[in-house]
Amino acid sequence: GGATLAAEAAAFGLIDEYQTMVYPVLVGGGTSYFPQRERRVDLELVETRPFSSGVVYLRYRVAR
Repeated sequence: GGATLAAEAAAFGLIDEYQTMVYPVLVGGGTSYFPQRERRVDLELVETRPFSSGVVYLRYRVAR
């Protein structure tokens, strides 16, 4: 389950939307958010929601 299942679903084109929260902090290194992909996935921004903490919620639809 978890990240492995999500990566497999993405590889088979089964994900319609991506939702993420962006925190106003930059850090170096770390684990990649998405595994290396063989094909490009274009996204359309559907919704943004800023919070007083500086966090921004982003919702994207996969462009078909």
